[in-house]
Amino acid sequence: MPTKIQEPYFQGSIDTLCYRKIKYTGYYGTFVHTPQLGKLEVLNKTLVGVDTNGTIDFIIPINSKDADIKELILKHSSIKGLNENDVEIVDISNEETRFFFPGFIDTHIHAPQFPNNGIFGNSTLLDWLETYTFPLESSCKDLNIAREIYTQCVRRTLGYGTTTASYYATIHAKATSLLSDIALIHGQRAFIGKVCMNRFAPHDYIETEDECKASTLQVIDHIERRNPKGDLIKPVLTPRFAPSCTEEMMRWLGIVRDKGDYHCQTHLSENNNEIQWVQELFPKYDNYTDVYYKNGLLSTKTTLAHCIHLSDDELLILQKTGSGVSHCPTSNSSITSGEARIRWLLDNQINVSLGTDCSGGFTPSILEVAKHALLVSRHLVMKTKNDAEKLTPAEVLYLATMGGAEVLKINDKVGCFKKGLKFDAQLINLNAKNSNIDIFHFQKPKWGQFDTAESMNKFINLIDKWLFNGDDRNIETVYVNGRTVINNV
Repeated sequence: MPTKIQEPYFQGSIDTLCYRKIKYTGYYGTFVHTPQLGKLEVLNKTLVGVDTNGTIDFIIPINSKDADIKELILKHSSIKGLNENDVEIVDISNEETRFFFPGFIDTHIHAPQFPNNGIFGNSTLLDWLETYTFPLESSCKDLNIAREIYTQCVRRTLGYGTTTASYYATIHAKATSLLSDIALIHGQRAFIGKVCMNRFAPHDYIETEDECKASTLQVIDHIERRNPKGDLIKPVLTPRFAPSCTEEMMRWLGIVRDKGDYHCQTHLSENNNEIQWVQELFPKYDNYTDVYYKNGLLSTKTTLAHCIHLSDDELLILQKTGSGVSHCPTSNSSITSGEARIRWLLDNQINVSLGTDCSGGFTPSILEVAKHALLVSRHLVMKTKNDAEKLTPAEVLYLATMGGAEVLKINDKVGCFKKGLKFDAQLINLNAKNSNIDIFHFQKPKWGQFDTAESMNKFINLIDKWLFNGDDRNIETVYVNGRTVINNV
């Protein structure tokens, strides 16, 4: 049985790792990121200064073997009066198989479904909801159960390098508030959504329209009081999908979204039976996307999960509203939903990110999802015979980081290594104990021994090996807001 909660998080004050005091820190070594779609940038022998607010203060290359790192930090820091006793250094500059990589961003994950990861049988979307999902989600009314599930979910996703997650919770206001507190306590940036369902749901897992309005506002109020700056946790309006909400419910959510400039998330065009059902329920609308559009739910801060079977007309609506897409390839394969045309979306200037979609997706690892995004694009090529559909390793790693930041509109805070952004990062060790990655001596870059181009090619090959063979065993440390939130060393 879950441990009894002595005092629910939301009743008292809480402490978050991401506001704890830290020293000015210089990170010295190899940095890898994807600042643009398709561009993998490797910054070898680079020094990144991170101030006491967790903000990247400077990024400079180090060209001398004898450089005094502390002296360089004091020289380039923007903090007046900084002295060497105020500075810490994390030095991995002599390590050929260790590097810093931006934290992953999961734009679609159902926290209450976490115990069901890997459990989906032979189901497809609608029967999967009835058989597996609704019973588990409804159990989170019990705060003891919710606490156990949400704590493990946040810890596990952080352990897989997810520094930002956009969560679907349940219809329960207190349990959803609890999820926001758990994310805050453990130091994960999070968008927290109280699910809205006022029809076509089990009798014990449904709200009336008035109940849903009240509980939605209750969660928004809780999150905004917990984190008034909104720099770590934010509320996100979450109609589950069109069939589960009446037009009146969606219209009200659209008004709230517009007045408060809130984020919104929902599902779109995941399954052919779902699409047909939407057409039957909403005959006066042009298509599935039009239902959301005409009820005011689409904006540049809207994340639409799946988007597998979109029409050209629906694409135009996404272009017009600037809404982003969360690509969930592991889920789409697991419950036989289809293969999203990601190249088509990208070529039409739609922002695309990655989502684990636990538990339709079987893994909480965005790195694993990135691998499947690449593989699914190749399966699509087998059907279309259009080789341009293929996604590259650099592209899927972009979707896993900067793409997520753009979809969630936090690319002014995180997503890559850039002066002024927050230091949300992972320290990766390809040669970690029990690593699944085999690296032979002739595959190492040997910086400074080979010419730069040869060393770079060898290192990029190692990044590919990490994408296909790496996992949480390769993550030594996870940083959010410049603070260590996971330390496996």
